[in-house]
Amino acid sequence: MKKFRWFAVVAALIIAAPLLAPSAVDARAGAGSGSGSRGSRTDKAPAPTQTAPTAKPVERSTTPAQPAQKAAAPAPAAPQAGGFMARNPFLSGLMGGMLGAGLIGMMFGGGFAGGLGGGAGMLGLLLQVLLIGGLGYLAFRLIRGRMAASAQPAQAYAYSGAKPGLTDVPLTDMPMARQSVGTSAPLLMGGGSSPQLAIAAEDYTAFESLLADVQAAYSKGDLAAMRSLATPEMLGYFSEELSGNASRGVENRVEAVKLEQGDLSEAWSEAGLDYATVAMRFSMIDTTRTIADGKIVAGNDQVRTEATEIWTFLRGRGGKWILSAIQQT
Repeated sequence: MKKFRWFAVVAALIIAAPLLAPSAVDARAGAGSGSGSRGSRTDKAPAPTQTAPTAKPVERSTTPAQPAQKAAAPAPAAPQAGGFMARNPFLSGLMGGMLGAGLIGMMFGGGFAGGLGGGAGMLGLLLQVLLIGGLGYLAFRLIRGRMAASAQPAQAYAYSGAKPGLTDVPLTDMPMARQSVGTSAPLLMGGGSSPQLAIAAEDYTAFESLLADVQAAYSKGDLAAMRSLATPEMLGYFSEELSGNASRGVENRVEAVKLEQGDLSEAWSEAGLDYATVAMRFSMIDTTRTIADGKIVAGNDQVRTEATEIWTFLRGRGGKWILSAIQQT
């Protein structure tokens, strides 16, 4: 009986051990869901990169979903073109008149061509044959000319959109490039009908700084500092998360954030704003502690954890970059 009790105690400790020890945490700013806005591309998946080949959609956003484009109605079928006579009523009437005159001549005994016995009749027949032959040759030349004009091949072009300063360029000349965050060479990247946007080295530095600054402000619960780092929409989501933590008596701390790898996914301009979507893999010390005594209830302050997310930044013309959206992979 005593052996059974000891066995039950040991089994209970084994089961409870994972619950008593600090667990892994995923409570950093914006973790766990996709939120924010990417302009007209909010409901579209960002372009894949080496850092983040796939991305989950934005789940919460104040940007209304773009209506699905309806398939264009098929154009009504063009009426079948008639024969040569239908397309040339003058010639049709002329030939019909000649045929009618010949038939009338036959009815009154003059023969189809006014009588084949006389020279005049024979001459009339020859004139009719020559006239019909000439008209046939003219029709042949007209038809062959139209067929040659319609056979000219059209050159394929990529439409760059009705934006100032943009032109239609051949598909083979469309620029496409990608580089990692932190490199110095500028990148020309764009797509669709949006103007292409050049991202320079200082922009990548701003993205990396925002990654650390947003996490630091979130860890301190400093919404005042967050106002200069994120859009009002993202500020609202962060405020909601911090309020939920406070109601549970805990706070999230993200420290020693380090960008490990990053790629630019998309960069474009619309409605007077510049957007840049960047995939980032970063490491950090991520813990959740009780507000009362600072005890760790999730995470480990001695072990770095990694995360990969897609962050979208925006700026007004001539302004600084701020956080606009976070998506999970």
